[in-house]
Amino acid sequence: MIGILLITHDTLGESLIQCACHVLNRRPQQLMQLGVAAGDDPNDLLPLARQMLKLVDSGEGVLVITDIYGASPSNLAAKLLEAGRIEGLAGANLPMLLRALTYRDKGMETLLMRATGGGRDGVLNMLRH
Repeated sequence: MIGILLITHDTLGESLIQCACHVLNRRPQQLMQLGVAAGDDPNDLLPLARQMLKLVDSGEGVLVITDIYGASPSNLAAKLLEAGRIEGLAGANLPMLLRALTYRDKGMETLLMRATGGGRDGVLNMLRH
């Protein structure tokens, strides 16, 4: 199973995990989060992020999900990426996380496609849906 590490601003990652646990009625395995606070130096968090990667990786790789591309959490996440083994997605939302949790046993390529689609398709105009 592919591990999932959320690297987000402050407590967003923990909140997303709590919501996913509520929807799924359980705490998924191989799922962790690292919150980057306003005063944190992302370079100081790099060793901790690498350690967390090892904790969620069972040998099948890790998907790192971050919130805003180009911000400190995604810049930290970018330092961890290795094509095909440690992949990253920006734009974290609950539909993206739920899709990632659902498809992480189908291989990295499928996981990336489904999680990206879940994040995109989860945004809609409710009055026109």
